[in-house]
Amino acid sequence: MDKLKKLSKQQLFLPIMCVLLVLAVNIVYDISQGNPFYSFFRITMENGLLSGRLVSIINRGSEVAILAIGMTLVVSASGGTDISVGSVMSLCASFCCMLVAGFGVSSVSSADEFAMPLVVGLLGALLMGCLCGAFNGALVAYLDIQPMVATLILWSAARAIGLLLCNNLIVYIRVPEYGVFGGYIGFMPTPIIIAAVCVLAVSLVLKKTAMGMYVQAVGINKKASRIAGLNSRRIIFMCYFLCGVCAAIAGIVNSSRITSADSNNIGLNMELDAILAVALGGNSLGGGRFNLAGSIIGAYTIQAITTTMYNLGVSSAVSPVFKAVVVIVIVAIQSQPLQNWIKKHRAHAAGKEAAKV
Repeated sequence: MDKLKKLSKQQLFLPIMCVLLVLAVNIVYDISQGNPFYSFFRITMENGLLSGRLVSIINRGSEVAILAIGMTLVVSASGGTDISVGSVMSLCASFCCMLVAGFGVSSVSSADEFAMPLVVGLLGALLMGCLCGAFNGALVAYLDIQPMVATLILWSAARAIGLLLCNNLIVYIRVPEYGVFGGYIGFMPTPIIIAAVCVLAVSLVLKKTAMGMYVQAVGINKKASRIAGLNSRRIIFMCYFLCGVCAAIAGIVNSSRITSADSNNIGLNMELDAILAVALGGNSLGGGRFNLAGSIIGAYTIQAITTTMYNLGVSSAVSPVFKAVVVIVIVAIQSQPLQNWIKKHRAHAAGKEAAKV
């Protein structure tokens, strides 16, 4: 019993329990349909490629997981959110496709061969993400603009800029090499590998350097950290900069998945999923201490909820309602007032038991 209490106090306990609860719904549904309980977890090889619902969840949730990395740092350092990441994804993807299809495509909306080397398009997308992150970071860190207001600029403008770059066209890249980033390398889905590399790289930086401690210190008290000798403005700027890079990587993956630049739909509403991933991971949206692993679990929990809705036969038009209800319940369970009430109730019950003895 004591071990269970200690386990329940761990920061990752609730995020893990949430994702297990969502997976349990699928198991119960499979049993009710006469399928074995393990059918949801079955992973098979089809045409030499990994397939299965778990693989699909991890594959499709990789873009949100990449966004959640940057969003976690932004929330922790500034106590605010970057609501522009979805639009920045679209802009970076559009810029990449515009470069590889040929600058200023006017009458051609598809490319059967690269007009420029693919590496030029990829570097261009990453550079665009850096510029967007630097723009947001400068507004928040050096001009002291409230994060949501500062990032609202690119939220509304970035997608429109992407449309202008592509001359209001959906630019298709019909070259197999471009689809690799959203497809497969060997038998493994490439987005899973890209997300794993991003998580590993950022985790190593946060653990092997003082960056993680600095971000938390600035998020807890910006003035005190500045008095202690930390350059709080530069740290906040770097977090937004990294968030822009993460958005660019996610945009490349999303664009490669559909082998085109659809400025209106790439990254649509994904900023909300990224923010929810941070919240579901048990991180405070007010800044301060954070757990990157919790955010990653939260990202895949969101995708698991979406997949579950489809598995249950819920219409795609109605599924956001069920998704919102599930998220509200999960966030409410993790909220501090409810946690305090549970602790108070347990203490009261323990007092009654002691009085009886």
